[in-house]
Amino acid sequence: MASSTGMKVQVGDRAPDFTLSTQDGKQVSLKDYHGQKAVVLYFYPKDDTPGCTAEACAFRDSYEVFKDAGAEVLGVSSDSVAAHQKFSTKYRLPFILLSDKDGAVRKRYGAVSAFGLIPGRVTYIIDKDGIVRHVFSSQLAAERHIDEALKTLHSAR
Repeated sequence: MASSTGMKVQVGDRAPDFTLSTQDGKQVSLKDYHGQKAVVLYFYPKDDTPGCTAEACAFRDSYEVFKDAGAEVLGVSSDSVAAHQKFSTKYRLPFILLSDKDGAVRKRYGAVSAFGLIPGRVTYIIDKDGIVRHVFSSQLAAERHIDEALKTLHSAR
């Protein structure tokens, strides 16, 4: 089981709850979705960088498919609320971006640095009951996160 000692959240674990600020400055908790819909929780390194922009735009372009599959997409990085607002507006992102300023949620999930420098790019598929059903980690294959998430959601139906 994942804990604050740095163990990674694994498939079958209960996803650790958290409350973070959205790009609109509202507070969102993972538990807000329990019993309502699945969550695609993706951690990414930084707003408005080439790989992260490609990943966010791929999530944007498939957002209706995620909604049809009964899931909400939540993107998480350590960028500020203001940076998220700018990034979201610039690329017309229809989903929520969450500001994990101190990286505490990233650490709780174990979505830590790749190569010891860059924050990790990790996607968690969490079912309606709050259980992690899939974890995909790839720093370089940003768009594969969307394919992996959709494959997991569709196989769960």
